[in-house]
Parts: sequence; C-alpha cells; structure tokens
Amino acid sequence: MTYTKSTEFTQEQQEVARVAKVLSHPARIAILQHLAETKSCISGDISNALPLSRSTVSQHLQELKNAGLIKGEIAGLTVCYCIDQEQYDKAVHLLQHMLTTIKSTCCEDDCSC
Repeated sequence: MTYTKSTEFTQEQQEVARVAKVLSHPARIAILQHLAETKSCISGDISNALPLSRSTVSQHLQELKNAGLIKGEIAGLTVCYCIDQEQYDKAVHLLQHMLTTIKSTCCEDDCSC
C-alpha cells in the first residue's frame, strides 16, 4: 500500500491542486460565470439562474468562498456574492504558470510513446 503526504509536494503544487479541486465541479464553474456576468449576486438569485436547489448552491458558494475565489457581504437576511478579483487573478496566474511550464518542458519530437 502506498500513500503520499502533502508535505512531499511543493507549495505551488499544493496550491494548484487546491484551486483545481475547487474548479472541478461544473456547478462551481457555472456560479463563477454567473457572478462574472452579473458583477454581484444574491445567493437566491444564483439558485434561480441554475438548475440547483438553494442548499446545493449554498454548499458550492461555501467551497468557492473557502478557496478565496469569491467573497460575500451579509445584507440583512441575504448574502451578496462577487468574485474576489485579486484572489481570482492569483489563481489564474498559478494555473497558467503550471500549464505553461508543463507544455514548455514536454518533449514532442523525442517522445517514443
């Protein structure tokens, strides 16, 4: 039986994996797209725009918020969400860097597969 410990990986690898995990669900992608289109949104509005229940949307919003990709402000009984642009830009840079590094170091002509 083999296992790995997260400490065996670089901080960047761990961060890429964390962001990728959060983005691995299509509902979360749809929520981010909805927030980008509306610039700001109340959680109930999101469940009206997507084929998901309020409780399911709430769970996905919490995952996105825990990852720092969105932020929310409580306004009475509602929470108004928006993309945290600074954290979102960091995630984009992190993913772009990782994907570019992998592509630039891959051997296309010398591959014997």
